[in-house]
Amino acid sequence: MILVTGSKGQLGQEVTKLLDENKIEYVGYDSSDLDITNRNLVISKLTELKPEYVIHCAAYTKVDAAEDEGRLDNYLVNVEGTKNIALACEKVGATLFFVSTDYVFDGSKVHGEYLPSDETSPLNEYGYSKESAELLVEEICSKYYIIRTSWVFGEYGNNFVYTMLKLAQQHPKLTIIGDQVGRPTWTKTLADFILYLINKPQEYGIYHLSNDGICSWYEFAKEILKNEEVEVVEITSDQFPQKATRPMYSVMSLDKTKATGFNIMDWKESLDLMLKR
Repeated sequence: MILVTGSKGQLGQEVTKLLDENKIEYVGYDSSDLDITNRNLVISKLTELKPEYVIHCAAYTKVDAAEDEGRLDNYLVNVEGTKNIALACEKVGATLFFVSTDYVFDGSKVHGEYLPSDETSPLNEYGYSKESAELLVEEICSKYYIIRTSWVFGEYGNNFVYTMLKLAQQHPKLTIIGDQVGRPTWTKTLADFILYLINKPQEYGIYHLSNDGICSWYEFAKEILKNEEVEVVEITSDQFPQKATRPMYSVMSLDKTKATGFNIMDWKESLDLMLKR
């Protein structure tokens, strides 16, 4: 049996949809069903259910708010919450899937893509919380997969794709950052990889998963809006200051993930399929 935290979030809904399609038994908890910051409650629930796998999708993802008014929530959910889940998983012998982020890197790598083994150095509070959570998972759990992902979009919840489409209906011209480079990730690709690891277990540890190909936020927006009547103008990060500093280059290597035999489609193809859904 599988337990999914954050089951009503952007990734959680994609995961539960995939499990439903494959007729796999699971229990899904959202924050209203399970407060992951309550250690006793988490351990009690997992001891009662005894899941074989826990897919930990619950997270605080308001990157800019995490710098100030959301700093405590960011820490409680992403660090303490993940620690509680990890402790409970170890107690009942469950394999933990923890979803992390490219924001654990500072974006200063000059040559090549970020490897799972590369040293982390986050630039913002959200990245710090995810880095801390990764270390706790590695320390506590004997059976775990840490899956770092980036620029997540999908059918559910709020994300960059929906924001661009909405803004295109409201404004004749949009200005988008062009000097931050990374890899978009479709939630279905991420959910598929998690299920792939369940069906074909691999060596425990850290994996990087996004869709193939590299782009800037500007190029991502251009592709999203290619059929919309809107002008998309490229700007620099300096022209659009944000509370949280983002890495300028967060391209993560997919080689370790590809070596498992998992097929990764290009981000443009995945975007087209998502929009058709």
